[in-house]
Amino acid sequence: MIHPSLIKKQRLLVVVFLALIVVTTVTSMSMGYSSLSIDRLLPTILGQGTFKEEFVLFSVRLPRIVITLLAGMALAVSGAILQGVTRNDLADPGIIGINSGAGVAVAVFFLYFPIDSGTFIYLLPVVAFIGALIVSILIFLFSYSKQVGFQPVKLILIGVGFSMAMSGTMVLLISSSEREKVDFISRWLAGSIWGTDWPFILALLPWLVVLIPFTLYKANQLNIFSLNEQTAVGVGMPMKKERFLLLFTAVALAASAVSVTGGIAFVGLMAPHIARALVGPRHQLFLPIAVLLGGWLLLLADTIGRNLADPEGVAAGIMTALIGAPYFVYLLLKRS
Repeated sequence: MIHPSLIKKQRLLVVVFLALIVVTTVTSMSMGYSSLSIDRLLPTILGQGTFKEEFVLFSVRLPRIVITLLAGMALAVSGAILQGVTRNDLADPGIIGINSGAGVAVAVFFLYFPIDSGTFIYLLPVVAFIGALIVSILIFLFSYSKQVGFQPVKLILIGVGFSMAMSGTMVLLISSSEREKVDFISRWLAGSIWGTDWPFILALLPWLVVLIPFTLYKANQLNIFSLNEQTAVGVGMPMKKERFLLLFTAVALAASAVSVTGGIAFVGLMAPHIARALVGPRHQLFLPIAVLLGGWLLLLADTIGRNLADPEGVAAGIMTALIGAPYFVYLLLKRS
């Protein structure tokens, strides 16, 4: 039984974060290399803007904003699943190598499988998912023991090792590639939001529409995973099946997000942590907050980053790392 005051607090926080997303979205639409004043936003949305205003808003700003929001939401839910299933507060798809596995797969696909741009966009999430799944399976196999199950600290260490190995593979790929293609991979590594067009949204959206509601549906199972293995088995939950389904979901969400945004880390670490601190450990309560918080954090990072330096700005992945790395160290020290 969830206390009514906690439900009321959660609903209030949902409204607060929705308001923050709206405010940040409006700010992001009006700021940039080609400025668009706030008082011209509504007329432009209603079709009364100039050609330049409509181009800047509908072809440049809005697709990027929507992509950033969706990717942040996907990474937040992925991080929440990983933290719940592994019982490891430091788990994040960017830290433990899942994003790197997706990145290597995207790079290989981009470099060695030239196909038309239309098909390329929709295959990207699938290719990223295959790469992330292979790496994640290896990580979990190496960190699993029959005697004690998943070992949280070992999972992080092995994940970091795989992440470094994938980074080395990226360097090898870059060293043997053409200059134009190297630029793309470099932008991906930095976490620059590069999939900034409406087709990328259509490629990403189906994954989120299916997997985020599925995760909310599995909230009770995630709550049980926070208990020890014996208790979880005692309540009759099929541990192996549920773990596989949820890890599959986490990998798919992270891979689909980074396939169009590049290597974004720490959003999946911070959003669930902050949401859990606000409304408690029940996944039914904190997952909706984490979804909104993840989208807002990445949108805020991208909005600030692209306005720091003209014309390219600072990659969103660098901005999230500037905040997330100290937060990760803080959590690591808190656990020790």
